Amino acid sequence: MNGILALWKPAGITSHDCVYKLRKILGTKKVGHTGTLDPAVTGVLPIMIGKATKLSEYMTATGKMYEAVICLGSTTTTEDATGEVVETKALVGDISPVEIEAALAALTGEITQIPPLYSAVKVNGRKLYEYARLGLEVERPERQVTIHALERLDEGVVNAANPSFKIRIDCSKGTYVRTLAVMLGELLGYPAHMEDLVRTMSGTFTRKDCITLEELNEWKATGEPADFLYDMMLAVKDLTQIHLSDEAHLTVKHGGSLTAEQVQEQPGDTTTLRALIHHDVLVAVYKPHPTKEGMWKPEKMILKTNGSI
Repeated sequence: MNGILALWKPAGITSHDCVYKLRKILGTKKVGHTGTLDPAVTGVLPIMIGKATKLSEYMTATGKMYEAVICLGSTTTTEDATGEVVETKALVGDISPVEIEAALAALTGEITQIPPLYSAVKVNGRKLYEYARLGLEVERPERQVTIHALERLDEGVVNAANPSFKIRIDCSKGTYVRTLAVMLGELLGYPAHMEDLVRTMSGTFTRKDCITLEELNEWKATGEPADFLYDMMLAVKDLTQIHLSDEAHLTVKHGGSLTAEQVQEQPGDTTTLRALIHHDVLVAVYKPHPTKEGMWKPEKMILKTNGSI
């Protein structure tokens, strides 16, 4: 069983919990998720099955889209609704739609974020949330992320009686929407936190492409083929794709290097990866050789060296 499963993650369980449940349902140990969703978050979670697990990093690198509810007036230890309140400030007067749109515009483009203390980002080999649970202070590394678009989804003023507003976020990998909520609050003059979050898109997958754990359990009882799996070629759709000759395929099967000509490298080519395909089957991902100019070597072997899959 090899391919990509688009799971609609429910609230209340971790991404790792989803992997554990899927291993039991699908009867395979080769299952891996493509980017952690917090337990309270629902939405699209691509899961790599079988040989597709070798391609997880390419799926993780794809863009994401979310719908979030931002609440002004308080911030929390976790920057979302699950944490303890650490700062409050009562809303005075109305915050107009124009002010909110200006704040959204200011955070569109490339921005710098500091990951939440309660997050899985590692510092000195330990996850930030582990430091937080021990009450230890640690310097959090800044990261550059890209916000492609921010759009408000509701209307009207925000005030003490109605302190929340809903937005859609189209962003690069590594974006913390919780932190984005805090940053929006700062621009609007108030502490803030993320009240709710749904991931509506990951890579090419949206809600309509997804299957639930309940539906998978129902499928298991039927004994029918796993027609819900997507081709793992989707994981490398953004890479330059090369259709190999039989001769080049023979070299690749044994992990050999290819020439620039064989991977169709052009003068001034800045791409660093090639998805190699033979008879419509993904066999490997290649990268420039670090020591042999004009040669390319394996980064990921999808086929075994004997050519089996």
